[in-house]
Amino acid sequence: MTVPPVRPRGRRRAETPSTWTGMLATLPAGTLRPRAPGSEADTRAASGDGRPRGRRRFGDKRRGIRPGVLASLVAAAVALAVLTAAAVLPGLASTRQTDAPPAAQSLQVVGTQLAATPRDSFTATPGEQTYVAGGTNRDWASLVLHYGEWPVTEQNVTVIMRWMRQENYEKSWWNRNNPLNNGWGSGGGGGLGSYPNLRVAAQNAAEALHTHPGYAGIREGFSASAPTEVTEAAIWASPWASSHYANGSHWHYTPTQVIEAPAEAW
Repeated sequence: MTVPPVRPRGRRRAETPSTWTGMLATLPAGTLRPRAPGSEADTRAASGDGRPRGRRRFGDKRRGIRPGVLASLVAAAVALAVLTAAAVLPGLASTRQTDAPPAAQSLQVVGTQLAATPRDSFTATPGEQTYVAGGTNRDWASLVLHYGEWPVTEQNVTVIMRWMRQENYEKSWWNRNNPLNNGWGSGGGGGLGSYPNLRVAAQNAAEALHTHPGYAGIREGFSASAPTEVTEAAIWASPWASSHYANGSHWHYTPTQVIEAPAEAW
C-alpha cells in the first residue's frame, strides 16, 4: 500500500510572485505608462480627488435627516422656546409695572369746614322815580322819608300814613296836593295852601320837619325808626297841629288803605 505524502498544514500561499518585481509583472499592460498632460487622471489629481467620478468608497454613503429625527428636533426647539418665554415674561411684566407712571395723587380733607367770608350785602334802594311810579299814599309817605334821608321802614311809613289820614280824607289824600296840610312853602296860612304836585309837597314836608325846632322829637323818632307810638307821641306834642290831636285821643289806629292818586297829581 502506498501512503501519499503528508503535506504540512497551514495557509496556502497564493501562487503569486513574492517580490515587487513579480507584482509589477502581474499588472496589466500600460498601467505604468506615463500620463499625458491634461489627461483625466491629471484632472482628478489636480482637483484632489483621485477617485473616479461617479464612484464611492464603501462606507461613504450620504444620508438625509430621517423624519423621526426631524420631528424630535422641532419638538425640542419648541420646548426650549416655551421655557425661555416662561423665564423672561415675569421679568418683563415686573419691569413694565416699575416703569408705569405713578397714579395721580389726591388730597382729601376730612372734618374741615371753611369759615364763611363776611361780605357786605347790597340791595337796590328805591328812589324818587320808583315811588312816583307807584303813585299811592304809601309811596308818598316813603317819598317824604326819602327826601328827609330817614329810614324807609315799616314803622316810619305807618306813622306818616296814619298822620295823612288825620289831615285829609283817606280816599282823597292828595287834596290840594298837600296831604299833611303843611303851611311850609304852600302859600296858605294854617296849612290850607297847595303845591304844584305831590313831589314838591313831599320835599316841603321833609324840609319843614328838618327846620322847625318844635319838630325835633319827630326827627329823632324817624331817625331811630322808633316804635310807632313813640314817634306819634312826638307829633302830638309838636306845634304841627294846634289841637295836638287831642293828645292822641283823635288818632286812629285802624289799618290804612293803599289808594292811588291820579297821575296828574304827580
